[in-house]
Amino acid sequence: MLTRRHFVQAGAAAAALTTLPGLARAQTWNPTQTVTMVVPYPAGGPTDALARLVGQEIAKDLGQQVIVENVPGGAGAIGTVKVARGPADGHMLLASTNQTHATNISLLPNGGGYDPVKDFAPIALLADLQHILVVKNDLPVKTFAEFLALAKAQPGKLNCGSTGPGSASHLALELFKVKAGVDLTHVAYKGSAPLLQDLLGGHVDCSFATTPTVLGQVQTGKLRAIAVASPNRSPHLPDLPTIAQGSATGGGVAGVEADAWLAIFAPAATPAAPLARYRGLVLEAMKKESVRETFTKQGMTVNVRDADNFAKFQQEDIKRWAEVIRVANVKAE
Repeated sequence: MLTRRHFVQAGAAAAALTTLPGLARAQTWNPTQTVTMVVPYPAGGPTDALARLVGQEIAKDLGQQVIVENVPGGAGAIGTVKVARGPADGHMLLASTNQTHATNISLLPNGGGYDPVKDFAPIALLADLQHILVVKNDLPVKTFAEFLALAKAQPGKLNCGSTGPGSASHLALELFKVKAGVDLTHVAYKGSAPLLQDLLGGHVDCSFATTPTVLGQVQTGKLRAIAVASPNRSPHLPDLPTIAQGSATGGGVAGVEADAWLAIFAPAATPAAPLARYRGLVLEAMKKESVRETFTKQGMTVNVRDADNFAKFQQEDIKRWAEVIRVANVKAE
């Protein structure tokens, strides 16, 4: 005699049978042609390096070459739009940053022409670029407490350089100004090279600069590191306090957490099977010690978040920076 339990068991078995082919497709899907990973920045930067390393790793299992295409311009928006409007068949990916996927929506007209959430499917967040507060060597401060005291004693007199209006280093500065209640004069440069040149020349007092930009100069004593604008200490400068920690001789300032991040996305309409394949392969690649060591050597901080955790974090980051941009009235070029 058939009972209700038999029907329940039969239904469960049928559901399992329909699910297994989907799982198999996700695990065995491979591209049928070369995969293009777009980088919306010039060659040679951290995002480009990340794309080339991860692309090389996942290509070993995909059975197809992964090529990197640099499409710079428009604060990363030009290359980002190309992927948002590109083929969603699993053959195009985007290696990008918090600029394109957290702050442009609040900085650029029409958000740069794309929606960072609706137009993309996250693959994974891979690494952070920590911002270090550095000062020129002849500035009379050696600790964060001394820097903060000087900034408060001389409102508007300290010049703080950034890599451009609306850049991550500029937003880190504005966040610090709000949280610390200080007035620093913003000086915008066109990229990290001229900023670094003026820091070394003593023409600008300080900057919130990414680790790869200033690590060598800090280690050789050409610049003085004061603190790191991150929730965590720098693996490259472990003795350097966070801004929240301040220093042994004085308190810090809470809430100045301005890590830039680097991640991989696919167009939003990409089918489930290639998404699952890429998500699995990228996470496996990031488990390799050789990959993690390469990231660290290039000044990045490995901080892997899977697609679900990353999606939640991204939406929180969008809201957080939108408020900083609104309060500071930041305008991008």
